[in-house]
Amino acid sequence: MKDQPMTPKHPHVTVHLTERDGNAFAILGRCRRAAEIAQLPEEEIERFLTEAMAGDYDHLVQTATRWFEIT
Repeated sequence: MKDQPMTPKHPHVTVHLTERDGNAFAILGRCRRAAEIAQLPEEEIERFLTEAMAGDYDHLVQTATRWFEIT
């Protein structure tokens, strides 16, 4: 059976990463800003940031993909 695409935790939050600066801090900033625009509670944004920064660059990108709609 083929793997089904995973729905992000917050699919209504869109983060544009394609053709942008791939620097980890830039990605974190774009994710934070998109979450703020979508009016996620600050506690939820902090949970994302803590999880995203708990590993290496690949972990950051995977976490962003699990939490938000990435384009």
